[in-house]
Amino acid sequence: MTDWDPEAFTRMLVEDMHAHGGAVTQGPLAGQPLLILTTRGAKSGEPRIAILTYTRDGNDYVVAGSKGGAPTDPFWYRNLIANPEAHVEAGGREFDVRATVTQAAERDRLWDAHVAALPAFAEYPEKSGRVIPMIRLTPIS
Repeated sequence: MTDWDPEAFTRMLVEDMHAHGGAVTQGPLAGQPLLILTTRGAKSGEPRIAILTYTRDGNDYVVAGSKGGAPTDPFWYRNLIANPEAHVEAGGREFDVRATVTQAAERDRLWDAHVAALPAFAEYPEKSGRVIPMIRLTPIS
């Protein structure tokens, strides 16, 4: 049995996305709307990369802090709380964004739209035992 190496998996996804104009062409995420999010570490300030599924709301990108239904928030979410400016690669484009954690009715509306587009997310609130944060990524460059 091989050990799961999330860093190697992320590198493979990034390489695939760079080779195919932002699309993943192999593995379990093939065909999904994915972006590469580069945040600054909350404590280290070092660049950190995450591959996330997204939906759109107008010109903004919307991501869910689901961590696959885990009971804790993902590292990239904690990084965005500490440093809300980040870098995104999506659809073969690169740009800087400002992250906003949505609240109340806006959060619920974005969650509902996310689940409608990506039905696998529907089980995450029950599985995680928490309200999944919805983050709006607004391009700033």
